[in-house]
Amino acid sequence: MDLSIVIPVYNSEKIIENLVNQIINSVNDIKTINSYEIILVDDYSFDNSWNKIKLLSEKFNLVKGIKLAENFGQHNAIMCGLKECKGDKIITMDDDLQHPPSSIKDLINELNKGFDICYTKYLNRQHPLWKKIMSWINNLMASHLLNKPYNIYLSSYRAFQKKIVKEIINYDEPNVYIDGLVLKITRNISIVSVPHNQRLHGPSNYGFKKLLSLWSNMAINFPIFPLRISSIFGLIILSTIIIIRKISFPLKQETRLQYIIVEKTAND
Repeated sequence: MDLSIVIPVYNSEKIIENLVNQIINSVNDIKTINSYEIILVDDYSFDNSWNKIKLLSEKFNLVKGIKLAENFGQHNAIMCGLKECKGDKIITMDDDLQHPPSSIKDLINELNKGFDICYTKYLNRQHPLWKKIMSWINNLMASHLLNKPYNIYLSSYRAFQKKIVKEIINYDEPNVYIDGLVLKITRNISIVSVPHNQRLHGPSNYGFKKLLSLWSNMAINFPIFPLRISSIFGLIILSTIIIIRKISFPLKQETRLQYIIVEKTAND
């Protein structure tokens, strides 16, 4: 199979049909793609998202649905999709149509140039101010803790070569940070600029608590260069995150599984 598109879904019943239709229209225009699949991973939505996914899988054979047993989080849901996908190239994107499917061809073109992974940089970001500020802080922390070049924005709209995904899915710990795994594997990375659209329905599902969880995983589970956290700044960050982790996430997360699948669509 030429391409897999993995999308974590959370409370997006009003959006995903439009998203799937736009993806199909965009990918069908890419001459180098002859076969592809769209994998929708329902991360324990409390709306009608799963039923919508099942209807879409009945309508389109290329749409495959996976339902998780509880809300494991965006990165764990993506990991589930990566372990299930079959494409030679893999794209991950959000479920809210802020990532334009029309840009899929641009990400694939970068992989065809020989890059292992291609991230996106948003033009005219439509996020609220607080989220832009948190994104800037997240980029700063990732640059420091993971020795990441500051100009690489770790967007969830990204494309992988299959060989990179094969290495990512070897990780079996419960606290998943996809970009931390990527930076451990390769630095052969490209960036393309893409438009950023308004979310069509409802508020963003990615709140402050989820960002704290992400930073916690980044600092504790994915420091590529330990010397980076031995600096004063690194120690301050790590100490702060550990305190916040204990307050906000009192349960031992290491006892959790990475994800649990409870149902798949018939064409999966």
